[in-house]
Amino acid sequence: MRILVVEDERRVASFVSRALRENSYTVDLAESGEKAIEMATATPYDSILLDIRLPGLSGIQVCRELRDAKIDTPILMLTARGLVEQRVEGLDAGADDYLTKPFAVAELLARVRALMRRRAGSGRMLRYADLELDRHDRRLTRAGRTIALTAKEFALLEFLLSRAPEVVARTEIIEHLWDTHFDPGTNLVVVYVNRLRQKIPGDGNSK
Repeated sequence: MRILVVEDERRVASFVSRALRENSYTVDLAESGEKAIEMATATPYDSILLDIRLPGLSGIQVCRELRDAKIDTPILMLTARGLVEQRVEGLDAGADDYLTKPFAVAELLARVRALMRRRAGSGRMLRYADLELDRHDRRLTRAGRTIALTAKEFALLEFLLSRAPEVVARTEIIEHLWDTHFDPGTNLVVVYVNRLRQKIPGDGNSK
């Protein structure tokens, strides 16, 4: 799943991006409101983490412009502690949830998972044929047997199962699982798909 982090403080941006990447999410970073709007209108993100205080356009303005542009990507607003009016203004502008700074990694991840579930209209489990993928515990089982996956393998399978039984194009996989520096000319997508096929052999229903 691909997330846009909009944060101008490098320390916070690094902390948030690292936490998300360590939990299988693909992360793009925008350091200004203008850049965030440009990226969000060009790329289909699964979620946006948006700081309220930004240089140029504020997070509130960014949120309002994205909603006016009919972009319904779930938005988690990052706000300063104790500023209730900020949280209310953010929610009124179209944000789906808010998180006050400073926050723990566990709470950040829980809020992101909740946004993902809301967008997908489903709970923590993805099921297809005899596969069960637990989004919360980051675990895959097949007929009750646990199958070990790397972080990127898990992210790829989660995306594919969320779209099953549709056929997903290679370009869509790249957009959702790799950042903007990914070289589309490589065969990395094929490599990861083949890894999943090796770990989950069968008649192909799970791809």
